[in-house]
Amino acid sequence: MIRVRCLLLLLALPAIARADGQWVLERSTLAYHVSHPLHDTDGVSHAARGKAVCRSGECEVLVAAPVKSFDSGDSNRDLHMVQVVDGARYPLVSVRLRAPEAKDSAEIHCDLQIEFAGKTATYPQVPFTVTDEGGERRISGTIPAKLSDFGIPPPSLLAVPVKDDMPIRVDMVWKPA
Repeated sequence: MIRVRCLLLLLALPAIARADGQWVLERSTLAYHVSHPLHDTDGVSHAARGKAVCRSGECEVLVAAPVKSFDSGDSNRDLHMVQVVDGARYPLVSVRLRAPEAKDSAEIHCDLQIEFAGKTATYPQVPFTVTDEGGERRISGTIPAKLSDFGIPPPSLLAVPVKDDMPIRVDMVWKPA
């Protein structure tokens, strides 16, 4: 089974600040989901790192996670996934975006650019929830990724391939740098 590490990730690192400044990713959970008629698989990573620079109401964000950091609970499946996505040559999944500055808790929509398995995919207007938690900001949402977005042939079990859909759940907490 392929575990698509992304996320990415990655992904949803929008509008993090109220004022100009820098933010760093404090902690994260990135989780992908793939489905097969016989079973579903989820892979999770807590290894993402990220930085955001905010100026004039807009934030530039970069987040990356090692492909090998995703854990599905089956080391054989995880190793196969790293092989299928050419993790030796492309060891990171990264997300870049420009996001509007969020005012307090809000929903924002971001255009994401994700690099994974040597390919780049763009996801327009992905919704994320921004929640203030003391001096930190929580960003959460789901990226509607597909295996085909990255040219990854769906792996098969008993000659039946997994579904192309590979949604990536994102939950990240950012703090001022």
